[in-house]
Amino acid sequence: MSELYDKVERFVEVSYSGKFGMVHFKRTVYWVKQLKPDADEAMLIAAIAHDIERAFREEGSKQMQRIKSSGMKDEDFLKYHQEKGAEIIEEFLIKNNANLKLVERVKTLISKHEVGGSDDENILKDADSISFFENNVDHFLTEYVSKLGKEKIKEKFDWMFNRITSNNAKKIAKPWYNNGINNLNKLH
Repeated sequence: MSELYDKVERFVEVSYSGKFGMVHFKRTVYWVKQLKPDADEAMLIAAIAHDIERAFREEGSKQMQRIKSSGMKDEDFLKYHQEKGAEIIEEFLIKNNANLKLVERVKTLISKHEVGGSDDENILKDADSISFFENNVDHFLTEYVSKLGKEKIKEKFDWMFNRITSNNAKKIAKPWYNNGINNLNKLH
């Protein structure tokens, strides 16, 4: 990895200190590399930092209230999450003298990581979903079912699976998705 990538990874680690998520981010990088072995530096930086907005989100914020009322796939929330994350990482990259073309590419990728669009945006989205199912399902079952209810968590799991673009990525995520749904159904 590059020196710039290492700086971004350290920034994400420090920003998330004491919070859940680093394994998910590192595995998103891993899955980007699996889905696109020739992924460029911008894609890898976007993968490690795609959820940076969450590190700066306050528990009682409007965004958290929106999640509680509308669920985690609310379009306004997703737009905010993507755009705010893109702004945070853009500022960090500029402060670290990153090439402006790379900055723009990272910003674009993060600003579309929930919804996709281009081939590379879809790869990042798919890698994010695979890593979510691989690493985050148990956290959602233990931390969020009691706060949001089983139906909202099922909606989140379904949405994270159904948004996957490539058949290969769906095949990778399917066993973890099925396991998550089965474990959710076992909860009372």
